[in-house]
Amino acid sequence: MQKIAVPVLAILGFLALWEFVVWVNGWPNYKMAAPSDLPAAYVRFAPLFLEMGWQTLWRTVAGLIVAVVAGTALGMAMGFSRIARDALYPLLVGFNAIPKATLVPVIALIFIGRHDFNTVLMAFLISFFPIAVSVGIGLATLEPEYRDILRALGASRVTIFRKIALPKTLPEFFGALKVSVTLAFIGTNLVEIVSPHGRGLGALFKSGETNGDYPLMFAVLIALAVLGIVLYYAVVALERIFAGWAERPHG
Repeated sequence: MQKIAVPVLAILGFLALWEFVVWVNGWPNYKMAAPSDLPAAYVRFAPLFLEMGWQTLWRTVAGLIVAVVAGTALGMAMGFSRIARDALYPLLVGFNAIPKATLVPVIALIFIGRHDFNTVLMAFLISFFPIAVSVGIGLATLEPEYRDILRALGASRVTIFRKIALPKTLPEFFGALKVSVTLAFIGTNLVEIVSPHGRGLGALFKSGETNGDYPLMFAVLIALAVLGIVLYYAVVALERIFAGWAERPHG
Protein backbone atom coordinates (compact mmCIF):
# COMPACT_ATOMS: atom_id res chain seq x y z
CA MET A 1 0.00 0.00 0.00
CA GLN A 2 2.82 2.38 0.89
CA LYS A 3 4.53 1.77 -2.45
CA ILE A 4 1.40 3.10 -4.19
CA ALA A 5 0.41 5.84 -1.77
CA VAL A 6 3.80 7.56 -1.56
CA PRO A 7 4.28 8.10 -5.35
CA VAL A 8 0.64 9.16 -5.77
CA LEU A 9 0.93 11.70 -2.94
CA ALA A 10 4.20 12.99 -4.41
CA ILE A 11 2.57 13.51 -7.81
CA LEU A 12 -0.45 15.25 -6.25
CA GLY A 13 1.90 17.45 -4.24
CA PHE A 14 3.80 18.41 -7.38
CA LEU A 15 0.57 19.29 -9.20
CA ALA A 16 -0.63 21.36 -6.23
CA LEU A 17 2.66 23.25 -6.13
CA TRP A 18 2.49 23.86 -9.87
CA GLU A 19 -1.08 25.20 -9.56
CA PHE A 20 -0.06 27.41 -6.63
CA VAL A 21 2.92 28.92 -8.47
CA VAL A 22 0.78 29.80 -11.50
CA TRP A 23 -1.95 31.27 -9.27
CA VAL A 24 0.45 33.35 -7.15
CA ASN A 25 2.13 34.87 -10.20
CA GLY A 26 -1.18 35.46 -11.97
CA TRP A 27 0.08 33.90 -15.19
CA PRO A 28 -2.52 33.53 -17.97
CA ASN A 29 -2.70 30.15 -19.72
CA TYR A 30 -1.04 31.58 -22.86
CA LYS A 31 2.07 32.17 -20.74
CA MET A 32 2.06 29.22 -18.33
CA ALA A 33 -0.70 26.64 -18.17
CA ALA A 34 -1.83 25.34 -14.80
CA PRO A 35 -2.90 21.74 -14.07
CA SER A 36 -6.52 22.92 -13.92
CA ASP A 37 -6.22 24.02 -17.57
CA LEU A 38 -5.23 20.57 -18.81
CA PRO A 39 -8.47 18.53 -18.48
CA ALA A 40 -10.19 20.72 -21.08
CA ALA A 41 -7.31 20.08 -23.50
CA TYR A 42 -7.56 16.31 -22.94
CA VAL A 43 -11.31 16.37 -23.58
CA ARG A 44 -11.04 18.58 -26.65
CA PHE A 45 -8.23 16.59 -28.28
CA ALA A 46 -9.03 13.13 -26.87
CA PRO A 47 -9.00 11.32 -30.26
CA LEU A 48 -5.66 12.91 -31.14
CA PHE A 49 -4.14 11.99 -27.78
CA LEU A 50 -5.17 8.37 -28.23
CA GLU A 51 -3.88 8.15 -31.80
CA MET A 52 -0.68 10.12 -31.28
CA GLY A 53 -0.01 8.50 -27.92
CA TRP A 54 -0.15 5.05 -29.52
CA GLN A 55 2.19 6.21 -32.32
CA THR A 56 4.73 7.43 -29.78
CA LEU A 57 4.38 4.38 -27.54
CA TRP A 58 4.88 1.65 -30.14
CA ARG A 59 7.84 3.41 -31.73
CA THR A 60 9.47 3.91 -28.34
CA VAL A 61 8.95 0.27 -27.35
CA ALA A 62 10.26 -0.91 -30.74
CA GLY A 63 13.40 1.21 -30.38
CA LEU A 64 13.85 0.00 -26.82
CA ILE A 65 13.60 -3.66 -27.88
CA VAL A 66 16.27 -3.11 -30.54
CA ALA A 67 18.40 -1.32 -27.93
CA VAL A 68 18.07 -4.27 -25.54
CA VAL A 69 19.13 -6.78 -28.20
CA ALA A 70 22.01 -4.71 -29.62
CA GLY A 71 23.12 -3.35 -26.25
CA THR A 72 23.18 -6.81 -24.68
CA ALA A 73 25.15 -8.23 -27.62
CA LEU A 74 27.72 -5.40 -27.43
CA GLY A 75 27.92 -5.72 -23.66
CA MET A 76 28.53 -9.47 -23.88
CA ALA A 77 31.27 -8.91 -26.46
CA MET A 78 32.96 -6.32 -24.21
CA GLY A 79 32.46 -8.41 -21.10
CA PHE A 80 33.94 -11.62 -22.47
CA SER A 81 36.72 -10.12 -24.63
CA ARG A 82 39.27 -7.57 -23.48
CA ILE A 83 40.16 -6.78 -27.10
CA ALA A 84 36.52 -6.04 -27.90
CA ARG A 85 36.23 -3.92 -24.74
CA ASP A 86 39.32 -1.85 -25.59
CA ALA A 87 38.12 -1.40 -29.17
CA LEU A 88 34.45 -0.62 -28.54
CA TYR A 89 34.52 1.52 -25.38
CA PRO A 90 36.11 4.61 -27.00
CA LEU A 91 33.69 4.37 -29.92
CA LEU A 92 30.65 4.03 -27.66
CA VAL A 93 31.71 6.86 -25.35
CA GLY A 94 32.48 9.14 -28.29
CA PHE A 95 29.16 8.38 -29.97
CA ASN A 96 27.24 8.91 -26.73
CA ALA A 97 28.88 12.32 -26.32
CA ILE A 98 27.35 13.54 -29.59
CA PRO A 99 24.12 15.52 -28.98
CA LYS A 100 21.47 13.28 -30.50
CA ALA A 101 19.43 16.27 -31.70
CA THR A 102 22.19 16.90 -34.25
CA LEU A 103 21.65 13.42 -35.69
CA VAL A 104 17.96 13.97 -36.46
CA PRO A 105 18.47 15.97 -39.69
CA VAL A 106 21.26 13.60 -40.76
CA ILE A 107 19.03 10.55 -40.34
CA ALA A 108 16.14 12.37 -42.04
CA LEU A 109 18.33 13.07 -45.09
CA ILE A 110 19.67 9.51 -45.29
CA PHE A 111 16.27 7.85 -44.88
CA ILE A 112 13.96 10.37 -46.56
CA GLY A 113 10.26 9.77 -46.00
CA ARG A 114 10.76 6.78 -43.66
CA HIS A 115 9.34 8.46 -40.56
CA ASP A 116 8.58 5.32 -38.57
CA PHE A 117 12.02 3.86 -39.23
CA ASN A 118 13.75 7.16 -38.38
CA THR A 119 11.85 7.46 -35.11
CA VAL A 120 12.58 3.89 -34.00
CA LEU A 121 16.22 4.32 -35.02
CA MET A 122 16.61 7.47 -32.92
CA ALA A 123 14.95 5.80 -29.91
CA PHE A 124 17.46 2.97 -30.29
CA LEU A 125 20.50 5.20 -30.76
CA ILE A 126 19.80 7.24 -27.65
CA SER A 127 18.96 4.31 -25.35
CA PHE A 128 21.34 1.42 -26.11
CA PHE A 129 24.46 2.91 -24.45
CA PRO A 130 23.49 2.35 -20.78
CA ILE A 131 22.52 -1.26 -21.53
CA ALA A 132 25.76 -2.05 -23.36
CA VAL A 133 27.92 -0.51 -20.63
CA SER A 134 26.07 -2.14 -17.73
CA VAL A 135 26.15 -5.61 -19.27
CA GLY A 136 29.81 -5.20 -20.22
CA ILE A 137 30.81 -4.10 -16.71
CA GLY A 138 28.72 -6.83 -15.10
CA LEU A 139 30.42 -9.56 -17.13
CA ALA A 140 33.91 -8.05 -16.93
CA THR A 141 33.77 -7.95 -13.12
CA LEU A 142 32.65 -11.57 -12.84
CA GLU A 143 34.62 -13.38 -10.12
CA PRO A 144 37.07 -15.72 -11.89
CA GLU A 145 36.98 -18.19 -8.99
CA TYR A 146 33.42 -19.19 -9.81
CA ARG A 147 34.27 -19.80 -13.46
CA ASP A 148 37.34 -21.86 -12.51
CA ILE A 149 35.30 -24.07 -10.19
CA LEU A 150 32.63 -24.78 -12.81
CA ARG A 151 35.26 -25.41 -15.48
CA ALA A 152 36.98 -27.88 -13.16
CA LEU A 153 33.63 -29.65 -12.82
CA GLY A 154 33.37 -29.89 -16.60
CA ALA A 155 30.79 -27.14 -17.17
CA SER A 156 30.49 -25.69 -20.68
CA ARG A 157 30.64 -21.97 -21.47
CA VAL A 158 26.87 -21.96 -21.94
CA THR A 159 26.41 -23.45 -18.47
CA ILE A 160 28.83 -20.96 -16.93
CA PHE A 161 26.96 -18.09 -18.58
CA ARG A 162 23.57 -19.40 -17.45
CA LYS A 163 24.59 -20.25 -13.88
CA ILE A 164 26.92 -17.37 -13.04
CA ALA A 165 27.21 -14.65 -15.66
CA LEU A 166 23.49 -14.17 -16.32
CA PRO A 167 22.40 -13.88 -12.65
CA LYS A 168 25.37 -11.60 -11.96
CA THR A 169 24.46 -9.27 -14.81
CA LEU A 170 20.66 -9.09 -14.40
CA PRO A 171 20.57 -6.42 -11.64
CA GLU A 172 22.86 -4.12 -13.64
CA PHE A 173 20.89 -4.83 -16.81
CA PHE A 174 17.54 -3.86 -15.30
CA GLY A 175 19.08 -0.77 -13.67
CA ALA A 176 20.26 0.36 -17.09
CA LEU A 177 16.94 -0.56 -18.71
CA LYS A 178 15.11 1.81 -16.34
CA VAL A 179 17.33 4.64 -17.59
CA SER A 180 16.97 3.57 -21.23
CA VAL A 181 13.16 3.70 -21.03
CA THR A 182 13.15 7.45 -20.48
CA LEU A 183 15.97 8.01 -22.99
CA ALA A 184 14.01 6.14 -25.66
CA PHE A 185 11.08 8.55 -25.21
CA ILE A 186 13.46 11.47 -25.70
CA GLY A 187 14.71 9.97 -28.96
CA THR A 188 11.21 9.32 -30.24
CA ASN A 189 10.04 12.85 -29.53
CA LEU A 190 13.12 14.47 -31.04
CA VAL A 191 12.15 13.04 -34.43
CA GLU A 192 8.42 13.65 -33.97
CA ILE A 193 8.99 17.34 -33.18
CA VAL A 194 11.60 18.07 -35.84
CA SER A 195 10.12 16.05 -38.71
CA PRO A 196 7.82 18.15 -40.94
CA HIS A 197 5.59 15.11 -41.44
CA GLY A 198 5.89 13.88 -37.87
CA ARG A 199 3.24 11.92 -36.06
CA GLY A 200 2.96 11.18 -32.37
CA LEU A 201 2.84 13.24 -29.20
CA GLY A 202 5.89 15.23 -30.30
CA ALA A 203 4.03 16.38 -33.41
CA LEU A 204 1.00 17.24 -31.27
CA PHE A 205 3.27 19.32 -29.01
CA LYS A 206 4.65 21.13 -32.06
CA SER A 207 1.10 21.82 -33.24
CA GLY A 208 0.29 23.39 -29.87
CA GLU A 209 3.41 25.53 -30.07
CA THR A 210 2.58 26.69 -33.59
CA ASN A 211 -0.97 27.66 -32.57
CA GLY A 212 0.01 29.17 -29.23
CA ASP A 213 -2.07 26.57 -27.37
CA TYR A 214 -0.11 26.29 -24.14
CA PRO A 215 -2.61 24.06 -22.32
CA LEU A 216 -2.26 21.56 -25.19
CA MET A 217 1.52 21.73 -25.00
CA PHE A 218 1.59 21.06 -21.27
CA ALA A 219 -1.06 18.35 -21.64
CA VAL A 220 1.28 16.60 -24.11
CA LEU A 221 4.17 16.87 -21.66
CA ILE A 222 2.09 15.29 -18.90
CA ALA A 223 0.94 12.54 -21.28
CA LEU A 224 4.58 11.79 -22.12
CA ALA A 225 5.42 11.69 -18.42
CA VAL A 226 2.57 9.24 -17.79
CA LEU A 227 3.72 6.95 -20.62
CA GLY A 228 7.25 7.08 -19.27
CA ILE A 229 6.08 6.16 -15.77
CA VAL A 230 4.00 3.26 -17.13
CA LEU A 231 6.95 1.83 -19.07
CA TYR A 232 9.26 2.36 -16.10
CA TYR A 233 7.02 0.36 -13.79
CA ALA A 234 6.64 -2.31 -16.48
CA VAL A 235 10.42 -2.71 -16.29
CA VAL A 236 10.20 -2.79 -12.48
CA ALA A 237 7.64 -5.61 -12.72
CA LEU A 238 9.94 -7.58 -15.05
CA GLU A 239 12.84 -6.95 -12.68
CA ARG A 240 10.90 -8.43 -9.78
CA ILE A 241 10.10 -11.50 -11.85
CA PHE A 242 13.60 -12.19 -13.18
CA ALA A 243 15.87 -10.53 -10.63
CA GLY A 244 13.72 -10.10 -7.53
CA TRP A 245 16.26 -12.11 -5.53
CA ALA A 246 18.77 -9.23 -5.84
CA GLU A 247 16.52 -6.72 -4.04
CA ARG A 248 17.48 -6.29 -0.42
CA PRO A 249 14.71 -5.73 2.14
CA HIS A 250 14.65 -2.26 3.65
CA GLY A 251 14.92 -2.09 7.37
